[in-house]
Amino acid sequence: MERVFLIFSFLILFIGAHVVVAEEVRPDNSVIFEDEFIGNLDIDLEDDIEGDFLEMPGWESRGGGKVLVNVDSFGAVGDGISDDTQAFVSAWEKVCSTQKSVLLVPERKIYLVNATRFKGPCADKLIVRIDGTIVAPDEPNNWDKQNPRIWLNFSKLKRISFQGKGVIDGSGQKWWDSSCKRNTTNPCREAPSALTIDTSSAVNVKGLTIQNGQQMNFVISHCDNVRITNVKVSAPGTSPNTDGIHITKSTNVGVLNCKIGTGDDCISIVNGSTGIKMKNIYCGPGHGISIGSLGKDNSTGVVSGVVVNTAFLKGTTNGLRIKTWQGGSGFVRAVRYENVRMEDVANPIIIDQFYCDSPKSCKNQTSAVEISQIVYRNISGTSKTAKAMKFACSDTVPCKNIVLNNVNLEREDGTAETYCNSAMGFHYGMVRPSADCLADKILETSLIKSYDKDPIHTEL
Repeated sequence: MERVFLIFSFLILFIGAHVVVAEEVRPDNSVIFEDEFIGNLDIDLEDDIEGDFLEMPGWESRGGGKVLVNVDSFGAVGDGISDDTQAFVSAWEKVCSTQKSVLLVPERKIYLVNATRFKGPCADKLIVRIDGTIVAPDEPNNWDKQNPRIWLNFSKLKRISFQGKGVIDGSGQKWWDSSCKRNTTNPCREAPSALTIDTSSAVNVKGLTIQNGQQMNFVISHCDNVRITNVKVSAPGTSPNTDGIHITKSTNVGVLNCKIGTGDDCISIVNGSTGIKMKNIYCGPGHGISIGSLGKDNSTGVVSGVVVNTAFLKGTTNGLRIKTWQGGSGFVRAVRYENVRMEDVANPIIIDQFYCDSPKSCKNQTSAVEISQIVYRNISGTSKTAKAMKFACSDTVPCKNIVLNNVNLEREDGTAETYCNSAMGFHYGMVRPSADCLADKILETSLIKSYDKDPIHTEL
């Protein structure tokens, strides 16, 4: 009776909070909970985005007393041919030192800008308003050798808003053609990220289109308190390494109402990132929504407190993916995926502790990034591959506390299945294909409190 009470209590807490996951299931069936992230991850993202630091009036608001700094006033031509880099640098120097200012990139013009670092600190509540198009030079051989990995790089900023209906275009075609991933006879070389926001806090990015990145399209690095809303990121499905939004060493990042289609991960979350919340995401084409890769070259990788709530993935080569290299250390924990619909997706649910993105085979190693407390809830759709769920975990560092609830993944041609290696957890509610291979237990449905009033997920 005590055992039944413990399991029933666990389910009440789990269903009520939606984020409580088991830290450890002991042999005697007593349960320890990790609750340190409950408060942080259950914030409504839409409300959170309207926080004080984002309530900055647009440049059109004359009542806000904004000082308009137009790049055209500093000599920008905007014909897509003339080099407007110096005009942008001069305009940045002015706007950075001016209180209540707006850097304006006007509409109906195309500005050619070379690799540039826009550095802070700057005056508080700066607005960068992009309504026109900013394009990069398209020839890799002429790229600035002093800045091989960046194109537009913004750093050391606080309380800044990037907004507008404009386009940031990395002109990546020749970079992709010369990639060793597209043609193995090409030498492997570094390529720039299109837009990078680095070492900054209280950042708002809203309404922009970022496309055709030379490599990664949009990078958030070493940042805290970032909100990305109504942003579109696009690159061809065949473009190599063009991650849509790449988050590294950052905390408290919200991504809302974004449409992403690229040749790599739609969203990638890597080492040093925590408190990452995504809602209303469209992904496709691409490699899915990924945590990792982590642990390459025996490194340490840490990611925790990640939520994906309401997403639609179409035609991607992976769905919800966690990928780590053998030989690494660290952990991925406290991750929740819920209300996700997939259509014609290969590997809809995948944890891969044997990731090896290398032309050579990777040697077997015993150490691994530890993966635990991963919850999948209300996941449905169609799988392009037989293994709709794959938990390929390390024999020496197995995956622990994987929770499946209301999962329905079907294969249009054939029968879907679940693969497990050293994966421990449990499932309840409808779970299809069967996940009996999870090593811990199946919770009896008679012990589960009905929650028919939960919202039903519909396709985005």
